[in-house]
Amino acid sequence: QVQLVESGGGLVQPGGSLRLSCAASGSIFRIVAMGWYRQDPGKQRELVASINAGQSTNYADSVKGRFTISRDNAKNTVYLQMNSLKPEDTAVYYCNARAYSSYKDWGDYWGQGTQVTVSS
Repeated sequence: QVQLVESGGGLVQPGGSLRLSCAASGSIFRIVAMGWYRQDPGKQRELVASINAGQSTNYADSVKGRFTISRDNAKNTVYLQMNSLKPEDTAVYYCNARAYSSYKDWGDYWGQGTQVTVSS
């Protein structure tokens, strides 16, 4: 199994910045892609950004130009730099990894979530 541990959430004023980190550990054969999702109470979980092993990235339209996802393959860690934060960015942010635990066994793994609150 693969475990994901997130850090870096918190309270920030509008216009501020936060950096989220997510480290993967456990039985990792290969990580195909990592990403960040967010969820507000009563809403569906939505993709914020993703990055594959080749460093290709994908962003939700609402965060393009403000958020940057990056990945350290050697450390099995993904980061989300969030700038120019808005109140509507407030949510629980979840780390996701699609990973192989052997040459043939793969799964989607989730972190426990970290709260990001943007408020004055």
